[in-house]
This record gives sequence, C-alpha cells and structure tokens, in this order.
Amino acid sequence: MVNIDLVERFVSTIPADDDHPYRTGPWRPQQAEWNADDLPVVSGEIPADLDGVYLRNTENPLHMPIRHYHPFDGDGMIHLVGFRDGKAFYRNRFVRTDGLAAEAATGTSLWAGISESPAWSDRTDGVGARTRLKDSASTDVTLFRGEALASFYQCGDLYRIDPLTGRTLGRADFNGGFPTDIGVSAHPKNDDRTGELLFFNYGKDSPYMHYGVVDAANDLVHYVDVELPGPRLPHDMAYTENYVILNDFPLFWEKEALAAGHHIPRMHRDLPSRFAVLPRRGSADQIRWFEADPTYVLHFVNAFEDGDEIVLDGFFQHDPEPGETTDVDARLRPFRFLALDQLQSRLHRWRLNLKTGQSREESLTDTVSEFGMMNTDFATTDYRYAYAAMGKPGWFLFNGIVRHDLHTGAEERFALPDGVYGSESAVAPKVGGTAEDDAYLITLTTDMNADASYALVFDAARVADGPVCTLALPERISSGTHSTWAPGSQLPNWRDADHPATSMGL
Repeated sequence: MVNIDLVERFVSTIPADDDHPYRTGPWRPQQAEWNADDLPVVSGEIPADLDGVYLRNTENPLHMPIRHYHPFDGDGMIHLVGFRDGKAFYRNRFVRTDGLAAEAATGTSLWAGISESPAWSDRTDGVGARTRLKDSASTDVTLFRGEALASFYQCGDLYRIDPLTGRTLGRADFNGGFPTDIGVSAHPKNDDRTGELLFFNYGKDSPYMHYGVVDAANDLVHYVDVELPGPRLPHDMAYTENYVILNDFPLFWEKEALAAGHHIPRMHRDLPSRFAVLPRRGSADQIRWFEADPTYVLHFVNAFEDGDEIVLDGFFQHDPEPGETTDVDARLRPFRFLALDQLQSRLHRWRLNLKTGQSREESLTDTVSEFGMMNTDFATTDYRYAYAAMGKPGWFLFNGIVRHDLHTGAEERFALPDGVYGSESAVAPKVGGTAEDDAYLITLTTDMNADASYALVFDAARVADGPVCTLALPERISSGTHSTWAPGSQLPNWRDADHPATSMGL
C-alpha cells in the first residue's frame, strides 16, 4: 500500500505570476518535501535484481534574485528513489546549507547569482571562484564512504547527505583537512577500487587551481598546486588507475573586464585546450601538459590507460560561445550557453601519449549529447558504453537518452514524448551481473502533459525498448541535472531495521 507523507513545506517569495523561463514550466520549483513508501507501479515491474538508491540533485530556488536569475543559482534539493526486494521508496529534501537558512530567516536573496555582479550581494561572505556567491550545494551529488556529497559548481563546501533519508548531516571536513579557504569544485571523483575521493578547486588567486586526494579513512592525504596562466573555469576532471587529468580550457573570464570587477566569460579561440596529467599522488613538478584543439568541456565520461597513452572521453563543444539568434524566445538568449544544440556538444576522444608528449583526438559521433554516464564498475578500463542525454533545441532540458557503443560506433536512442523531460541517467549494475551492460538505467522525469513526475527504469542493454518499469512520484518535480547510483552494498544501514523500507513491510 502506498504511504505518502508531507514532511515540510518551505515558504517561497516567488510570485504566483512569475514568468521566468527557468522558474516556470518544467523548471517550476518545489516547496514541499515528501516521504513516499511503496511507490505505485504505473507500468512494468520493479526488477528484483535492482538494489540501491538513485540520487539526483536539483537547482530549486525559493526567493527572487537580487536582479537577474540563472538556473544554477537555485537552492540544492536532493531527490532519491531507493529500490530493494522489488519495491521502491522516494524522498526529497532541501540541502540544509547555511545560505538556505540565512535566506529563510530574511525571506529574500542575500547573495548575487552567476548573472549578477558580486558587488550586488547583501552579504560580504560567501563562496565560489568569483567570491560572494551563496553555497547552494545544488550542482552535483557523489557517493563517498557510504554518504552522498552535494557540491557547488564554482567551489564551496561539500554537504554530507544521508542517502537513505535525504537528511543533511553537515559539512565534510576531511578530518580537519578540508580546504576551507577555496572549497571543493563540483564533480569530485569517488574511486570504488581504492575508496579515495579525488577533487580539484580553483579561484582568482595564484596558483589558480589545486588537486587533492582524500583516503578511505577521510583524511586529506595529498594536496598540490596546479599552476595556471590565470583564473580559469574548469568544471570536471577525470582519472585513470594511476593518473589524474585536469584541464585549462580557453573559455575563461575576460582579463580586462575581470580587472574592473566584471566576470564575463569569453572563448579565446587563439589558445589551445590544455590537459594536465599527473600521478594520482604526484607533485607539482610531475605535471605534464598536453595541447589539443580549442574547446570547452563541461563533463568527461571516463579515462583509461592504453600502453603509453591515456585515453580520455568527454563532450567537445564545437561552439562554446554561441552567438545570439533571433529564432528563439528573447528570454532564452542569455541562456544559450546551456542549450546542447547551440553548444554543439558531441562525445569526443583524446589520446595523450606519455612517451612522446603528443596528443591525438577524434569526434566519436555526430549526435549532440551531454551529461554522459557509465557503469562505474568499469571505470578506468577500456569500457564500451556511454549513456548520455539529448537536449530539447534551445533549452536546458533533456528529452531523450542515447547509448553510445564506443567499440563499434553504433548508437541506440530513446526519445521521451513531447512535453516530458528527463534527468541525468545513472547506471545501476544488476545484482550478480558481470557484463558492462548487465545493468539498469534510471532517470526521473518532469511530465508537463500529466503535470506529474515518474521514475523510469530501463534495461541498459536495450534502451530503445523503453522503460521496463515506471513509478509515480508524489509530486511533479522540477527539472534537474546531476545524479549518481548508490549500490545497496555500499550503504552501511541498507539492511538495518531503521531503513525507510521498514514501513513497506520489507
């Protein structure tokens, strides 16, 4: 029997007649937190060999901006769907950041967003490479030591989240070693094989970037400077069994504007892309730089070692600075840097030769996609499958899934119906599975036609067949981005009596 409880409803000061394209429609924010046990199955059935929790982070604003809103400014909200013994439960919770609490107390935005000048902030504190940003912890979500870590794209704290309840447990401190002066960027990497967390951060002061390693005991055991020519805007990193790969892309703040206090990103097409390769616990003098064609990469999928070469896969933007067009809603033009079709992002492969110091690269597909996921059991190996999101033209919305076969070049797609938008799709290995695609693919949808949201479960080997199971969520959720899969085997309290599934009689 379905058991749904409204846990808490937050006060929002966004007016009912709001018409901002990224605060309405599929991006309409939520104010309610829910517990829902024994989720109703709309179609198919929940696979018995699906065991763990899908978590997704969401930008979810509660207050009007100081002047201009950007969808990356919203407060963090974690959605989770847990699967166990053929049943499922749902939770959603705001990430209880200090910024959320401060703005709840005043009923207004206190920090300037990404589209605003830091000088407009009412508060002089804050985080981020720009400084004076609210740490909303709304970008990424990563599993580490049995807890989820919610992170902020321009560096901030890592907020610890209980992956079974969504409850905020406090900040990560790395046993006193957390780099509080700069913070940690979104997209830290959890290596299941070693239990380590690999991360980077960046800012406007020399050396402009750092790289760190936290071991399985939660100690910061390695932290090294990565000297850059100036302030940069890295967003992701990659790693292999023995190396880490960082980057210096030629899309960064205009130097002259920055000197005047304006944070205006520009694509410097006369500069190459650069990749820094260093041993995972290497020193600054062991960093080797490789040059490649100019681009910007938001996200990488995987990297592995192949003889003398490091193979790196990510999404090459063929137009990192798209010009304004007149064939789209004028309100969308400031957000053209978010639309996959305007960025022309395509899966790409770089080969960095550690022996010769040379690089080679190639486009792996003509399909525009981004937000790629893989079976992380095969991370740092010559993997075969990447699962990526396809985008609605002109919008920061996902309207389908494509499975890239990197060994054959074949692709398989599933298009969501018109008016239905998905999330980054995490790969959940089947219990006892051995093959790379012996797994499920999970996503959450925002269905504008039914004014409802669903959790969709696909067989990772047959994505084009559509979902093998569809589950109804208690409320239509806002569109969101990054996700992760937390296997039940990595969750300390997964089989304990206080597990949420207890209320389902499991």
